[in-house]
Amino acid sequence: MATTVKHDSSAAGWHACADWYHALFTGSLLAAITHCGQDAAAELVYRVFSTQRQQRFLPGLVKLGLTQLPHAVAAAQYHYLSNHIGGVSVEYIYESDRKAWVRYPAPRWVWAGTALCAIPSQVSLAMLRGWHAQNGVSLINPRLGFVYTKQTADGDSSLEGYYYEYDYELAPEQRLRHAPQERGPPFNAEAAPILASAQWTAIRLAKAKRNYAMEYVRTLLPIAVDYLGADRAVEVFQVAARKVAMQFYHQTALTLGFPPHSAGHVQTARQFADFVVALAAAQDDVVVVAGNEQALKLTQTGPSLFSDIADLHPAVLHCWNGLIEGALAACNSRLSLQTQFDYSSRPTKIEWQIDSP
Repeated sequence: MATTVKHDSSAAGWHACADWYHALFTGSLLAAITHCGQDAAAELVYRVFSTQRQQRFLPGLVKLGLTQLPHAVAAAQYHYLSNHIGGVSVEYIYESDRKAWVRYPAPRWVWAGTALCAIPSQVSLAMLRGWHAQNGVSLINPRLGFVYTKQTADGDSSLEGYYYEYDYELAPEQRLRHAPQERGPPFNAEAAPILASAQWTAIRLAKAKRNYAMEYVRTLLPIAVDYLGADRAVEVFQVAARKVAMQFYHQTALTLGFPPHSAGHVQTARQFADFVVALAAAQDDVVVVAGNEQALKLTQTGPSLFSDIADLHPAVLHCWNGLIEGALAACNSRLSLQTQFDYSSRPTKIEWQIDSP
């Protein structure tokens, strides 16, 4: 008999989900650098951040109440506030209506932990080329550019730079400039903009942090399939997802409220099913569980992460499913997993068959 199991989403679940997808995004880009080369990885990063800018920047200015500010100031405050919502360390310094600084001090969110050691300068710069350098394009202000003064990928203490509105229109190659001889002013938290506490409650911020991390994966995987081709994308990113899940399974399960893993303790198929259900609930998805301990079937419609993407390529879900494969391997490698995708349903229905030895 099938049962629908839906855990109540909570701040703990959203936190677990945020870390899970944050790790997947960083790990996927490391895999792209290793297996596809620096140029291809830089192009992926450029496309991801350019797409994010096109989809999020102008609506974000409205949501954050920044539309009436001078363009350099509005762009800098947007990055300060939006990254703060996502749990990213960032600083903002106003210098004038035409010049405003943003600084991302170490440790960097996007290149978490020791991943920073593997990030080439051109891959980190691709983020600035795709977003910061194009804010003037989004604002229809050809005089607005970005000047970067530091890069953590180069061994500097932060990624630092400023938006500047010039007296003349910039050519495309002038929108991003390097000025390593310049140094930003110190950060004064008391002078920085703040979120309206009545609107941005602790619960809303916890959920927004989850959405922030998930959005990067939602953007990356379809772009990777389009740019690299389906077969190559699955070859690289499904394995990357599997590796990330193997590394983060126990930490994620603990955050979701499951007992700590102990050496020598063999986890059962039912325990793994409970993990999948809880993780799905933290993503606003529902899993139906049927069967017994020897043979369990888990069914999910979605994931909702990709549900609003028209003509989603099947390869995207194959890449994403590496997370389930890796989690099972870390939970109990003696369990077997078979996955079926029903592409006739909208959104796609996924069935996982878990068999015990």
